[in-house]
Amino acid sequence: MLKRLESYFDYLIRERNYSVHTIAAYRDDLRQFSQFLGKHFGNASFKITEIDQLTIRLFMGDLLDDGFTKRSVARKLASVRSFYRYLVKTAVVRHNPCLNIVTPKIQKKLPVFLDEPAIEKMMSLPDLTTVDGIRDRAILELFYGAGIRLSELLSLKLADLDFHNNTLRVMGKGRKQRILPLGSKAKDALKAYLDRRIELVARGVSREQAPVVFLSARGKQLYPKGVYLIVNKYIGAVSEIERKSPHVLRHTFATHLLNHGADLRAVKELLGHESLSTTQLYTHVTVTRLKRIYDQAHPKA
Repeated sequence: MLKRLESYFDYLIRERNYSVHTIAAYRDDLRQFSQFLGKHFGNASFKITEIDQLTIRLFMGDLLDDGFTKRSVARKLASVRSFYRYLVKTAVVRHNPCLNIVTPKIQKKLPVFLDEPAIEKMMSLPDLTTVDGIRDRAILELFYGAGIRLSELLSLKLADLDFHNNTLRVMGKGRKQRILPLGSKAKDALKAYLDRRIELVARGVSREQAPVVFLSARGKQLYPKGVYLIVNKYIGAVSEIERKSPHVLRHTFATHLLNHGADLRAVKELLGHESLSTTQLYTHVTVTRLKRIYDQAHPKA
């Protein structure tokens, strides 16, 4: 089974373009699944075709007994289901034993986002007398102005920026490319950063890393934790929300668009969502806001 898992992870990296964090999560989930199978089959050798629906259900029950939340169990089931889709695709097995397994129902959390005054204040915080501060401002403006994912920002190349047409090209999940509009503030922030970026390159960046847009203070390609710390610092200065990740700015991008009347399907395309139902989660946020405004403003509310 170990050989099958490694070929699966290689497939996720090469063909599905999954991020390092996603691969790590899948590895952890499937490692737990492998450990359960060893226990389930008494550490005896078993064929991958022997794993049936009952085995999957027992795995889920084992996780719940160990104290995992329904959300965690649902994610681990999704990992196993994805692995078996790959096995069916590569003709290793004929049927996916997870197909008719019902995912544990979990309460969907509404997206956390910043209000518009907080965004305005946050954008004024980076120190624009330093190249690091100018870079930070460009990162914040791009997250909020384009709604891109962390992985999409990190992989952004200089050739992906088209200032003539005010667009940028990103490579999303599953190697799906999309062209996004580049707003005036994000464009200005990017141009200001690119004018000073050579100062970071001069600090020592490899030939392979040179085309990458965002560099660290040491002239290396930015890594996920580095961007997270940057965003966390600035969000923390303007808000007391618990989550302060780059994804909060992506949520804010979508919520503010819908608050100002953007079409839901257009927002779906901008975010790169495969399903409209994923984007519809943001409508709950806007409806909640409308109800609050109604309660505050209507005399009969």
